[in-house]
Amino acid sequence: MSLAALSVAALVVAIVVSCVTSMNVGVLGIALAWVIGVYVGHLPVATVMAGFPSQLLLTLGGVTLLFTVAQLNGTLDRVAHHAVRSCRGNRGMLPIMFFFLPAALASMGPGNIATTAIIAPMAMSTAGRVGIPLFLMAIMVGNGANAGALSPFAPTGIIVSGIMARIGLPGHEWQTYLYNLLAHALVGFGGYFLFGGWRLFATSGVAEADAGAPSEGVIERTHWVTLGVIAALIGGVIAFDVNIGMGAFAGTVLLVLLGCAKDQAAIAKMPWNVIMMVCGVTVLIALLEKAAGIDWIVSQVTRVATAGTVTPELALVTGVVSVYSSTSGVVLPAFLPMVPRLTAEFGLNPFALASAINVSGHLVDVSPLSTIGALCVASAPAGKDAGLFNSLLAWGVSMTVVGALLCYLFFGRTPA
Repeated sequence: MSLAALSVAALVVAIVVSCVTSMNVGVLGIALAWVIGVYVGHLPVATVMAGFPSQLLLTLGGVTLLFTVAQLNGTLDRVAHHAVRSCRGNRGMLPIMFFFLPAALASMGPGNIATTAIIAPMAMSTAGRVGIPLFLMAIMVGNGANAGALSPFAPTGIIVSGIMARIGLPGHEWQTYLYNLLAHALVGFGGYFLFGGWRLFATSGVAEADAGAPSEGVIERTHWVTLGVIAALIGGVIAFDVNIGMGAFAGTVLLVLLGCAKDQAAIAKMPWNVIMMVCGVTVLIALLEKAAGIDWIVSQVTRVATAGTVTPELALVTGVVSVYSSTSGVVLPAFLPMVPRLTAEFGLNPFALASAINVSGHLVDVSPLSTIGALCVASAPAGKDAGLFNSLLAWGVSMTVVGALLCYLFFGRTPA
């Protein structure tokens, strides 16, 4: 077996392991890259290690640290509670608000998973209290959080921006974010109307939303300072091209010095497993590129695809794999590097094909087999969650087809 085919086999092993076990696939990716690169490909260890994304590590570390601080000191909870109270028990507006609230929070920097962890318990509790179908609420929360996943300030958005820069597509951060946001808004609100969300307006005002105790919504000095630091970081990135990772580290230091945060607690709560997964898989992908494994994959794809079918076919495969595997840690790092070769082979627009991969990979993530859907199921009130798992699983699987169709309509016929 050639080194290219062997490196592809290693990637397949990593994807399968990520689907069927709880092992951190990043650790596996580093080990596979070392064994195959050094002992089969006879590459220097330094060459294999050069694939480790140190800049990505610093960026993810800074952003996740800052927003872990904002979560631990209660700032994000305060924002969420005030948003819930603004609906004043209007049942028809509550699911809509629970789409836009996680979309806004995820876009600011926490990302889709951290935002769902914050919002889902409140949203599902509110739904159970006022009689909103839990399935409907989960669709809105999950798609709302995923709508903000590719923000230039969010961890997954940072990962995607880095990969796209490496494959020759820099400078598309905002367009990538907006395409993903619009796709999730279309799907989320499609589900809202399809499953009767509009009927909730007929009985609006009959019950108050569970917004929590009054003391839980009080915004104090610590929260104002934290919000100010986050706003300054976002403004600096937009207006002055501040490096978001370095700026986030500086913002965290400022909050610690002002007594608004405890850095040790925040560091302990950071999503190190996700960071390790992303960085480790990147090492394996780097080896795949050095060994011409990407070219080998593209050669296999071109045997069964045409210029007219490659976009929906790739979107379908991306969605199917993403149902069971990590979108940001495994799927996008594995599929996006194929874009330059595929677009050159079929004469397609590279950004359109990359957008199809980004969108289709995220649309399925409300499945209960993904973290977003699992958090919604776990947050459902006891005794009221019958059938929720199966409903969300059916939704997630159906999104593989819906995503492929949407990507074909919006990206499949874009000229090069």
